[in-house]
Amino acid sequence: MIKLYDTKQRRKVELEPIHEGEVRMYVCGPTVYNRIHIGNARTFISFDTIRRYLQWRGYKVTFVQNITDVDDKIINKANEAGVEPAAVASEYTELFIADMDRAAVMPPDIRPRATEEIDSMISMVERLIDTGHAYEAEGDVYFSVRSYPGYGALSGRDVDEMESGHRELQAEGLGLEDRKLDPLDFAVWKAAKPGEPSWDSPWGPGRPGWHIECSVMAEKYLGLPFDIHGGGSDLIFPHHENERAQSEAACGCTFAKYWMHSGMLQINAEKMSKSLGNFRLLHEVLDQTRPEALRMLMLQTHYRSPLDFSEERLAEADVALSRMEQAVKTIDWLCQTAQEGSEAVLDADRLEALAADLRNGFQQSMDDDFNAPAALGFLFSYVSELNGLLGNRSIGAGDVENLQAAKAVLVELTGVLGIDLEAGAEDGDDYPAEVLALAQNLIGFAGDRPDEAVNALLDARTAARKAKDWAQADGIRDGLAQLGLVVEDTPQGQRIKR
Repeated sequence: MIKLYDTKQRRKVELEPIHEGEVRMYVCGPTVYNRIHIGNARTFISFDTIRRYLQWRGYKVTFVQNITDVDDKIINKANEAGVEPAAVASEYTELFIADMDRAAVMPPDIRPRATEEIDSMISMVERLIDTGHAYEAEGDVYFSVRSYPGYGALSGRDVDEMESGHRELQAEGLGLEDRKLDPLDFAVWKAAKPGEPSWDSPWGPGRPGWHIECSVMAEKYLGLPFDIHGGGSDLIFPHHENERAQSEAACGCTFAKYWMHSGMLQINAEKMSKSLGNFRLLHEVLDQTRPEALRMLMLQTHYRSPLDFSEERLAEADVALSRMEQAVKTIDWLCQTAQEGSEAVLDADRLEALAADLRNGFQQSMDDDFNAPAALGFLFSYVSELNGLLGNRSIGAGDVENLQAAKAVLVELTGVLGIDLEAGAEDGDDYPAEVLALAQNLIGFAGDRPDEAVNALLDARTAARKAKDWAQADGIRDGLAQLGLVVEDTPQGQRIKR
């Protein structure tokens, strides 16, 4: 049984989907006025991992993630650039999708855009007014917080002691505040201002409030109630609190059964902010490292806990990832070089037991509120055990099937976490580009593929050793070692290890 931490109940609870065998998830997407930063990416990678695991456990998952393409930040960005807000939103929507693809985050099943759902938003606002939960004031429409008795239950706030934290309450001038009946009330529809995008409504031209967007899109595409609503912990208040209140007031039913939130990301133990100069955009980080390493770093901390990002930790995650990749390459090498007809030399029962222990430990860890760090611990232990069994030995043809099964378990379970251990193996991305210059200098290599350069160097080293040209052979070995590539001489011949 899978357990998850429900923010509203403030405890772990058993996952009991509303419809057996099916999980419907809504995770708040970006406001598209800029490239996303790695704090945003941490949330999206966390829920991508949760989604993948639920699918692996046999659930049919319907995953919805919105695009907020009308917002004050988009309008301000457009005004600064002298373009239409729609152009800004379109540009950064495409860049967001590209960044998610690069980070190996699965696309949602449904990706609605706020500007395409305006009619549905107007309908929900009308429902709120008709049921006495909202009121119109000079073209604006506000949700009456005190009309909904459950307000504050998600964030744990007492409405009588609460000071408004809603970003839309900080409007310019005093007019907006004067029109509200209660300082805690928040806008579900905003009257148009000169030069802003607007849509016709029963209250005049305007645009939706931020919170109403997710309420409408979740209800339209998942139905109510649905199973899991997710997002970063910074959204608990006011966004998710307001979203829940207006949705349940409008429908008279539960909005989301479970609420899940990912922890915040820090840079070198400090809050990430532009003022501190430590603001890191996702695409910039991915220009410097591979996405599997970034994902490995993020999965090494539980999704609900604060994550400390640093270049050192990212490098350590890359090394940890390389250990797993090297285990896969070692198995491939042994299977490819096993002599036909030779007998098995490995303990098949031991290999099978290791795989079974890995599966059990992995599933128990992930069943416990998607504890990826613990699951990774079982994967690392498995790799260590495999390395101990294999060492530098050769194997028989009779071992190939068992060894391939051992590899399949490792590849499968890391894949559940969104890490592809075989990524880049076919196109030579495994090796640093500097190996091209090394091969050109030492053996006159003229190609442009790092993997072909490494193979050419190994062939040249073999020829040099046969000719007893130890200076050439050692020069190749030492040059590769300086690039982090160790040449091992095995019973089956030479091979490269990081």
